[in-house]
Amino acid sequence: MILPIRVFGDPALRQTTEPVEHDSDELQALLDDMIETMRSANGIGLAAPQVGRSERLFVIDLAPMAAELEEEGETIPPQPMILINPEIEHASRDTCRMEEGCLSIPDVREMVQRPETVRLRYLDRDLEEQQIEAEGFLARVLQHEHDHLDGVLFTDYLSAFRKRLLRRQLRAMKEGNAEADYPLASDAEHAPA
Repeated sequence: MILPIRVFGDPALRQTTEPVEHDSDELQALLDDMIETMRSANGIGLAAPQVGRSERLFVIDLAPMAAELEEEGETIPPQPMILINPEIEHASRDTCRMEEGCLSIPDVREMVQRPETVRLRYLDRDLEEQQIEAEGFLARVLQHEHDHLDGVLFTDYLSAFRKRLLRRQLRAMKEGNAEADYPLASDAEHAPA
């Protein structure tokens, strides 16, 4: 099932997530729905808060760009990836700047500085412990999605000047004036009761 994606300004995007304690049919269905939602939106990553959920998990699928990334020398693990209760164990001091976007902030792309390599420990779909060391583009996607689990958005890394330039666009999103080629959560769906 394709889930509506929460947009900048939605309180769900600023919440800290809760660790997943056990497997369940509901968890497995959520994972499937998130992968389907991400793919239908032509995204490469999706975190639980982006679909209004509080579980500490995200999904990634770099398959559409795997050949290009491997051509550039990056190693891409089997896709899609499911990361439950991820923890960044190490981030390099070396950083790089790269353009980022987000399904929850449609039509905004900005340069963001992040560590070049990271090591994460996480649980896979079967709740088996895994570890991944990543560099380049995969490292960036892992960090971007991990940030969502702590209520951090890529726009938080921008300079005050860049934020001022985006102010009107972000304010419109907060006011419910966002458009995308995929379903967005409407104000009625997440307004306080």
